Amino acid sequence: MADNSRLHNSQLETEPASTGREVEQLYSRPITAILIILFGLAALVLALGLSVSFGAMDIKFLTVWEAVIHFNPDLKEHQVIRELRLPRVLGCMLVGSAFAVAGAIMQGMTRNPLADSGLLGLNSGAGFALALCFAFAPGLSYPYHILFSFLGAAVSTVIVVALGASVRGGLTPMRMVLAGVTLSALLTALSEGVALYFRIGQELAFWYAGGVAGIRWEQLKIMFPWVGVALIAAMTLSRSITMLSLGEEVSKGLGLRTGPVKLAGVIIVVMLAGSAVSVAGAVSFIGLLVPHVARKLVGVDYKWIIPTSAVLGALLVVLADLAARTVHPPYETPIGTMIALIGVPFFLYLANKERREL
Repeated sequence: MADNSRLHNSQLETEPASTGREVEQLYSRPITAILIILFGLAALVLALGLSVSFGAMDIKFLTVWEAVIHFNPDLKEHQVIRELRLPRVLGCMLVGSAFAVAGAIMQGMTRNPLADSGLLGLNSGAGFALALCFAFAPGLSYPYHILFSFLGAAVSTVIVVALGASVRGGLTPMRMVLAGVTLSALLTALSEGVALYFRIGQELAFWYAGGVAGIRWEQLKIMFPWVGVALIAAMTLSRSITMLSLGEEVSKGLGLRTGPVKLAGVIIVVMLAGSAVSVAGAVSFIGLLVPHVARKLVGVDYKWIIPTSAVLGALLVVLADLAARTVHPPYETPIGTMIALIGVPFFLYLANKERREL
């Protein structure tokens, strides 16, 4: 993939008259992308049905359909489906899409294959802001939790970039990851200290492991507009992110104003990561793993990487949540642990490829 990127970069540098349309033709696999998105959506619908049906109480598909179409509040199964499982699986979809698209945008803008909201400190920053929120203002409603998550994620982004760029040699992908991991460790330790001192460990327990069991309709009603607007904005910005992924000089040669694009991209990432962390906690590796798979399948045009990442990210989290509830019943394994089983080996593989940049 790196050799192909260098080859395409050299072609663009020797052909300054290249247009955005030519770039799109060189780097996209639209038919493959459309097929993956369609099959992914079909698999997502099936996964949603399975996730709603299986759990501590196994429920038939027909009962699930009846609860959705003709809800009867007198039936226990309908209550479980409508009040617990449906918001949970829909929340999984939003969380997976948000983390995956946030990772795709970060990797495209920074040309950093290791970029992920968890590895770069955004998740821990949002979690630390929430810890302060629970400690000093425990009565705040959920909309304020989202705002605190946004603030924490934004501040963490600024700190990571400043730390990575402060050393000699500038901001390299590996230095950015090291700065993010260091900041994550610090903020996690501070969050645990706040939890112990103010005795709010129970409220923060699921933030550490990552979980979607507590998602309810009230949270989805607030979260959905933020994630929906951010996903639409990401698609609007996709062509510019494609040009940024080719390199700073190439994108400027194509007439791109990189400053405003990067600022818009950071705002979108903060909206996506902050919203997801506010309901699911610090779930890492989704934004690292999914964009790489999408890029491998559909090419390097972000017009297709972003929607493919959204679908595959949603599918990954729904399946991970289903596995978390069924691998050791009646107990639940944290969803962050399930995803880390795949994400950690993948991260080590990528880090090994980038070791020469240390």
